[in-house]
Amino acid sequence: MQITNKQRVLDAVIDLHNQEQIVTRETLSKILDLKQTIIDDNLTTLANDGEIHRIQRGVYVPTIIHKPARVITRSGLNDGCVVIEIDRLVLILTPKEARELGKQMMGDAMQYSNIEIGHHAAQATANLELEFKNMRKAIREMSKNQQTV
Repeated sequence: MQITNKQRVLDAVIDLHNQEQIVTRETLSKILDLKQTIIDDNLTTLANDGEIHRIQRGVYVPTIIHKPARVITRSGLNDGCVVIEIDRLVLILTPKEARELGKQMMGDAMQYSNIEIGHHAAQATANLELEFKNMRKAIREMSKNQQTV
């Protein structure tokens, strides 16, 4: 069975969204190597079908609703065991089990780290852009003042 362009676009929207990336037609076109007209047609169809929605001009998110995240706690015991609590579920892991779980969760931890780095970089970029804007404005005002003197 061949995957349709509509399914490819939907899968890409979901994948990018799960990685907390902004989903735009340009991004989809690059990732999927499809013409933007094909991307646009499929985005419109997916939006009309309720499978995605547009959160602002040109930015899309999938219509996926997860249950609210539960509180998760981790505690270390004196004997090296680890207690993990998720709601009423309590796991007491031996040191070896804790290491194995950590190894299995390493990809998620790296993804979390990358997402956080991206958020911090975006904030830093926005702050720098604002500072540059203010500096350019100040320079223009100083230039005007020097010309009038």
